[in-house]
Amino acid sequence: MTKRTTTAVVIGLGLVTLSACGSSDSAGAGDSKTVTLVSHDSWAVSKSVLEDFEKQSGYKVRVLKDGDAGQAVNKAILTKDNPQGDVFFGVDNTLLSRALDNGLFQSYEAKGSDQIVQQYRIDQDRHRVTPIDSGDICVNYDKAYFSKHKLAPPASFDDLIKPAYKNLLVTENAATSSPGLGFLLGTAARYGDDGWPDYWKKLKANGVKVVDGWEQAYNDEFSGSAGGKKAKADRPLVVSYASSPPAEVIYADPKPKSARTGVASGTCFRQIEYAGLLSNAKNTKGGKALLDFLIGVKFQNDMPLNMFVYPVRETAQVPEEFVKFGPQAKDPETLAPAKIADNRDQWVKSWTSLVLK
Repeated sequence: MTKRTTTAVVIGLGLVTLSACGSSDSAGAGDSKTVTLVSHDSWAVSKSVLEDFEKQSGYKVRVLKDGDAGQAVNKAILTKDNPQGDVFFGVDNTLLSRALDNGLFQSYEAKGSDQIVQQYRIDQDRHRVTPIDSGDICVNYDKAYFSKHKLAPPASFDDLIKPAYKNLLVTENAATSSPGLGFLLGTAARYGDDGWPDYWKKLKANGVKVVDGWEQAYNDEFSGSAGGKKAKADRPLVVSYASSPPAEVIYADPKPKSARTGVASGTCFRQIEYAGLLSNAKNTKGGKALLDFLIGVKFQNDMPLNMFVYPVRETAQVPEEFVKFGPQAKDPETLAPAKIADNRDQWVKSWTSLVLK
């Protein structure tokens, strides 16, 4: 199951050696026959789909995975004058302004961009990034717990501060986790600049537990996950993704007829991931071909069950399990990238003082 976990907003990171995976060979990033994709650790694609692109394009794809999304973005910025690759995938709307303001990408309008859902298209005058996928950060709940306790699961942000849900929620640190940051931004969108701090004071008073990252929150603390059951976790509410319930079904053995976890649809924040041609890329021609591939039908159809995100191409197919167990929120909270850019760091600083001290 995919996750974008730690180091969402830390800026002052030192450079760390990138690890190569996928179709690695002796060719370097500057080889005209090799195109290099830099991404976070959650990158995944079916072998046959990638091989089909390599065969048709004539390029060998080299993938460099570099930690979580925030860490990968920060390192890409630090190395922009001598980039480690040609295309970067995985900068989301919570960090997009940082990448654009630092000149991380050069302009390229990918073939098929006109097929992208209109609401996800941004930067239309310069085409520095291409939307690739979307997903919702939402509170997940353990159905068995709420059935056993004859308690209705929460449906909204407002519900989470009610006494009935005291000491039930675990979330990730907004300063070190992508879903944690997304949850904070969701509350900022819901309650406004002046209202979200008071909400978090109430959430803290209601016993919210904060851990560093998604892995710990979901697999160690959440009673509804397969990992949480083994760990005898005691928190039936967790900040995760709308695609987490279908993942629980798909990876279960034997597969249950219904999802054991659900989503509080009134707690969702829409996350969108982008890819772009890196400034000073050594293989711009190959990078452009790779961007065309990422927004193409084959990759968009293949992506959901590999990275557990939704495609952004209008004609792409959504897996039945997603439709049945993890539909996208009908009315998720959203924030404009410029709004996030103007407030993100201060919000995180204020959140840290309010919640962790």
